[in-house]
Amino acid sequence: MFLIKSVYCRAFQAAFRMALPVLPYREPEIINSCTELGEVLKKEKATSVLVVTDKGIVNNGLLKPVEEALHAEGISFIVYDDTLPNPTVINVEDALKLYRANKCNAIIAIGGGSAMDCAKAVGARTVYPNRTVNQLGGKLKAWRKLPPFIAIPTTAGTGSETTLAAMITDSATHHKYAIMSFPLIPHYAVLDAALTYSLPPHLTATTGMDALTHAVEAYIGRSTTKETRRLASEATKLVLENVYTAYSDGKNHTARENMLHAAYKAGIAFSKSYVGYIHALAHSLGGLYGTPHGLANTVIMPYVLKAYGKSVYKKLYKLALYACICNENDSYKTGAEKLIDAIRKLNADMGIPEKIAGIKKEDIPYLSKRAEKEANPLYPVPKLMTRKELESFYYQFGGNDEKN
Repeated sequence: MFLIKSVYCRAFQAAFRMALPVLPYREPEIINSCTELGEVLKKEKATSVLVVTDKGIVNNGLLKPVEEALHAEGISFIVYDDTLPNPTVINVEDALKLYRANKCNAIIAIGGGSAMDCAKAVGARTVYPNRTVNQLGGKLKAWRKLPPFIAIPTTAGTGSETTLAAMITDSATHHKYAIMSFPLIPHYAVLDAALTYSLPPHLTATTGMDALTHAVEAYIGRSTTKETRRLASEATKLVLENVYTAYSDGKNHTARENMLHAAYKAGIAFSKSYVGYIHALAHSLGGLYGTPHGLANTVIMPYVLKAYGKSVYKKLYKLALYACICNENDSYKTGAEKLIDAIRKLNADMGIPEKIAGIKKEDIPYLSKRAEKEANPLYPVPKLMTRKELESFYYQFGGNDEKN
């Protein structure tokens, strides 16, 4: 039965890969500072803006540069700051009410991937008023142009400022799913390193390693292009060279700026080449337990890369070589192992645990079922795995003994 499913998965992925050149991908226009926001919104004829964020951004004063820029141009705005780490359908609907009540015609998202995901779903709902968030979930169900949409990352990791996906959690079922459509790609991305100075070390670490996950999964998958391989390689090198500095010296402008550009490059790469089982396993944890996405990806990454085995040796070697982790005299296997070891060492140096606490044995069949459903057939992984194989990972990084 798995052989039949494998053939189906590879055929689906091959068809999608053939369609890549004609799909309407686009890259957000980069804005270097929040001071340019007013000018951009005037150009877009925006008169009232919904700002989607969370309490942490507001409490840290990171919203002030946005407010000052909008006030300077006389552009009215309303702030929705109740976004949860794993944004819910309720978050989307509450923000949508503010958008409508204040007659907004543009959206700004400031924060991490959660704020951007929430804002993307709000944008989709504004142009599809008769569809629920759940009805918009899935692939390519929203084709109408969104209102002008500006993404301002305050973390360097998610790459959401470049992507066509929004991850939303159904509060009733705890199921986390994606809305994936090209119009959800933000029109502009503000890459202002100063906004990331106050990001705590732990979040700097997990979001930075999240960017590495995006780059690595985009590179080792089977739907790469010359462009996505280049971007993924550059992002990998930038993360490996800068994430620890950003973690240990939060106001190092060069490291922070390099991490923002790493996240941006990795975001474009995985938007086109997709991710893999690391993300599928992590999303299930986020949906059921609210596990922070960056943390889940970071912990899971070495386990999955090791399990891929020889199917990824050559590609991981090439990444390691580009990032100066190995040398040309190393075998593919040695280069791959050096990269995996470097990831483990970075995690340890930044205080990231090797296990994810709180995974219940009785939930593992459900988690693996969700992960398998998400990944197959969409993700062009280097090695296809069954639900049982995916299930085994939850025992490994959950700290439980393997089920007999």
